[in-house]
Amino acid sequence: MIRHPAFEVEPWALRENRLDLDVLAQTESVFALSNGHIGLRGNLDEGEPHGEPGTYLNGFYELRPLPYAEGGYGYPESGQTVVNVTNGKLIRLMVGDEPFDLRYGTLHQHERVLDLRAGTLTRTAHWSSPTGTSVRVRSTRLVSFTHRAIAAIRYEVEAVDRPTHLVVQSELVANETQTSQDGDPRAAAVLRSPLVAEESVLGDGLSIMVHRTRASGLRVAAGMWHEIDGPDGTLTEAQGSDDVSRVTVATRLAPGGTLRMVKFFSYGWSRRRSRPALHDQVAAALAAARLVGWEGLRDDQRRFLDGFWDGADVEVEGDAEVQQAVRFGLFHLLQSAARLEERPLPAKGLTGSGYDGHAFWDTEIFVLPVLTYTYPRAVADALSWRRSTLPLARARAGQLGLRGAAFPWRTIHGEECSGYWPAGTAAFHVNADIAHAVAQYVDATQDETFDGRTGLHVLVETARLWRALGHHDAAGRFRIDGVTGPDEYTAVADNNVYTNLMAQRNLREAAEAVARHPALAAALDVTTEETRGWREAAEAMTVPYDERLGVHPESEGFTQHALWNFATTGPERYPLLLHFPYFDLYRRQVVKQADVVLAMHLRGDAFTPAQKARNFAYYEALTVRDSSLSACTQAVIAAEVGHLELAYRYLGEAALMDLADLEKNTVDGVHMAALAGAWIALVAGFGGMRAGGGRMCFAPALPPGITRLAFRLRYRGSLLSVSATREATAYRLLQGPPITLTHHGERFDLGGEEVTRPNPPPPAPEQQVHQPPGREPRPRRPDAGGSSRRSPGG
Repeated sequence: MIRHPAFEVEPWALRENRLDLDVLAQTESVFALSNGHIGLRGNLDEGEPHGEPGTYLNGFYELRPLPYAEGGYGYPESGQTVVNVTNGKLIRLMVGDEPFDLRYGTLHQHERVLDLRAGTLTRTAHWSSPTGTSVRVRSTRLVSFTHRAIAAIRYEVEAVDRPTHLVVQSELVANETQTSQDGDPRAAAVLRSPLVAEESVLGDGLSIMVHRTRASGLRVAAGMWHEIDGPDGTLTEAQGSDDVSRVTVATRLAPGGTLRMVKFFSYGWSRRRSRPALHDQVAAALAAARLVGWEGLRDDQRRFLDGFWDGADVEVEGDAEVQQAVRFGLFHLLQSAARLEERPLPAKGLTGSGYDGHAFWDTEIFVLPVLTYTYPRAVADALSWRRSTLPLARARAGQLGLRGAAFPWRTIHGEECSGYWPAGTAAFHVNADIAHAVAQYVDATQDETFDGRTGLHVLVETARLWRALGHHDAAGRFRIDGVTGPDEYTAVADNNVYTNLMAQRNLREAAEAVARHPALAAALDVTTEETRGWREAAEAMTVPYDERLGVHPESEGFTQHALWNFATTGPERYPLLLHFPYFDLYRRQVVKQADVVLAMHLRGDAFTPAQKARNFAYYEALTVRDSSLSACTQAVIAAEVGHLELAYRYLGEAALMDLADLEKNTVDGVHMAALAGAWIALVAGFGGMRAGGGRMCFAPALPPGITRLAFRLRYRGSLLSVSATREATAYRLLQGPPITLTHHGERFDLGGEEVTRPNPPPPAPEQQVHQPPGREPRPRRPDAGGSSRRSPGG
């Protein structure tokens, strides 16, 4: 865990008030900056020491072979791994003849601040070299939301108490040495020198380098330009080679004197564009940045974020840690998606190389719902990327002998990159997850253009997949056999409840989309007979139910499996997948992450209140949460069935997943789904928000520790504010047309006047629940609302 009490707890920033090299890699992830196109890990300006250097461009990857002990038909042959591209963050400093290196000399003061309203990472340091020369260093870094290809750093060095010679070296560096990864399958494959130099040009203050990848055939250009403000006599020179471009600034400062430099750097990449075209693209982006200037970029950044927070903010009174964490999460979600522009949204965003930079189902089920109601433009971009990969998904379905489109379990470009069938391709539910996100976005925005151009195509092709994958049995029931649901500890099973219910909705939504767009559907060769088949399959969908136990088995026969022996499984043996063979996990009742419970959240209409309570109690005793995806879902259903204290604990786990490094892999990037989970637990859990079919419903019930919860949402052109205490909830329409809402089952119209409704007492839990020994969520600390500093381990 991040044992780092230097993280201050405050509402609009993440502040580290001292440097701890033992958790440097984790802080590089949480301090990462991105705009969805460019990602910069929060490495120190001077580059060393570091945990994992990282500069990423969304969709830029290298191919690598996928090894198999024994090959098989349909196995993917190549994997895709995100590339650490040319590093433009580097600014090295020499003080006298000593490098500014925090491992040497004396570090008097060091602070880093991620400002969630300004969109900047600021660093200040007071350091004395081994020879006693003191300097103060201040840098402010941003990745622009308004200029997609631009990042910038304002860098200042002040001489403290004596005349000082300084040399600043600002660099572009390709093919940095990467840190070796351990045996954790979640970590990225290490690529050594993936970039081949094509051009390195210096001239008129402009440095540009162009490289291409060896196997994937992608080309990347990086450029930099500087504004320098120093005393008279300051010298500047430029040098370059294939993999390094360097601008060196040398000066002499009097005590109290300051050298200031603004570094603009830009990126562009393409599979098709030529070297000269990319060169010119980067040069043009730098010219635009120079025109706007540092102050312009900074002011644009603040205005952009003001607009975002006006429509997305969440206020939590009573728990300062959760307040900070939910805003931290929303900020990272925005960073991951603001400028996607038909690129994937990876599981770790652009904050690290975890999961090889792949996008999974996490995006559609956890991240996109948050953005749908807070920043819907990004959702259209993310789903348009899925639409652009349909030819690859159709080819994959054809390879598997299926009709329609089989979207990949993990990918960057669109091809399947999972080399393990049971926890990869067999998880066909990713297709319904994408369809769910499409339907949810269309419902929330009424974006008719998207519905016809993108949504219809995705819904039709995924419906075709389910109709080909499943079959009607002798009794007329529609079965989907041999698949893996969200719980990756039960694989290649028949009639997974989550998969079947999501496929059922997928089939119905596809039929409705065809009815909305008959001419467009005809162009896709959709017939009346085909849509009738979808509706019949949906109506006859098999949803297993164990009458003896009164619960839904995760899949057919699941409740007849042997129970996992939790009593003999010590805490050091979690996550189980790293300590036990899959075959042992697959044949026992043990759940990696919420599965049936997730179905109850997304398909609540398919369960009675009593079934929800019994299912939740049953699966609480089996779920070990070896995944960051689970806690928020458990929080939502725990709140719905009356376990508010337990839901509050799960909220804390979801909210602090990265700030406390609960999964012990924040080193390779933050978990976008878990960051979304804090919002989901608060808004869908304690706010009781559900939306669909043109209706938005709320059922607020606050847990101990939270005295007031307020949030803003966008729905069908309206921006509304919901503010709940334990006693009552106030609804306000901030923008847009009047809207009809539901409060604890009561419908009302919201227009120009605030509407307040009393909150009924929360339901008393019908079932006692317990978790596997040692896997209980941590209690929230009684002082969480007033703590000013994060305690060790969160």
